[in-house]
Amino acid sequence: MPALVRFIYSGIRVRSLPQSVRFYRKLGFRIVKRGWFSHGGRWIHMALPGSPHRIELNYYRKGTTFYEPFGPGQEFDHFGFYAADPREWVRGAVRAGAKPIVGFMDGPSQLMYVRDPDGVWLGAYGPSEPPRSSRAKKRRSPG
Repeated sequence: MPALVRFIYSGIRVRSLPQSVRFYRKLGFRIVKRGWFSHGGRWIHMALPGSPHRIELNYYRKGTTFYEPFGPGQEFDHFGFYAADPREWVRGAVRAGAKPIVGFMDGPSQLMYVRDPDGVWLGAYGPSEPPRSSRAKKRRSPG
């Protein structure tokens, strides 16, 4: 796996962002960051003070790419990683036995997802362009 990879968050699907935010706030979580996906979904990162790990509340309204009706056990969305080079991260995950699912650009970032051998989604996000050292290394390598 690439050297610069950090486990950042665990994503869960929610039926109602306001209701979920209220619940997690009551547990002591605070909003760290929020935004929209280019495919129409919304997300909110929350963390407990003093903890580096976040939960990502994901809301996909009906008609968006990742919407599907809720059923038992479908609340978990994905584990999220930051990777300086998400494409390199996916190649390593595939070599380890993962199956690629989807990748897309979202502003200056790219998001890429794989399924582990049990079907759990793992996502890597990072810059849309790999670091200069990765690009230079690829240009110098034969083949």
